[in-house]
Amino acid sequence: MQKTTALSTEAAPEAVPHPEGVSNDEFRAALSRLAAGVVLVTAHDPDDGPNGADAGMTATSFMSVSLDPPLVVVSLRTGSRMDDLLDEQPRWAASMLAENQVRIAGRFAMKGRISDRLLFEDVPYRRGEVSGAPLIDGALTVLECRTEQRIVTGDHTLVVGRVLTASVPGGSGDVAPLAYFRGRYRQLGQSG
Repeated sequence: MQKTTALSTEAAPEAVPHPEGVSNDEFRAALSRLAAGVVLVTAHDPDDGPNGADAGMTATSFMSVSLDPPLVVVSLRTGSRMDDLLDEQPRWAASMLAENQVRIAGRFAMKGRISDRLLFEDVPYRRGEVSGAPLIDGALTVLECRTEQRIVTGDHTLVVGRVLTASVPGGSGDVAPLAYFRGRYRQLGQSG
């Protein structure tokens, strides 16, 4: 059985036709049919306060781009907190969320969310040895990365990261990934 949870969103902007004939609404509806894994991108800002601060955001535009060297890319809204932080802080992490981590995904996806200082308050994590970023406990896979390249395109920045460490935590072998499809988180059930 497939469980779904709606993602909290703001009101959709008015449809804007493009010269090529595709409106924002048409484009959004078409791409919502592409299922995506849900990743929590995190970073530690050592310059924010006496002990620094952690930041995180839910992403579904994440993929591998190279095996040699090992590279991944994440798409961030240009000017977002995470985009600005990764422009200054080159080390970050990506935790690929499991189906039972819907609450975590939703919390970090909210617009106008709670402050960064409270964001991780009841989210179990360990600190990455290489990145210093929070690595989410229970995630299917955790990567620590260093930014290799930033490409600003349209209203997003593509951040290409070299994978410095990769781990598959024990006990996550029989847990399915959290997916995002047609505007909702999807719990796919047992994998295998």
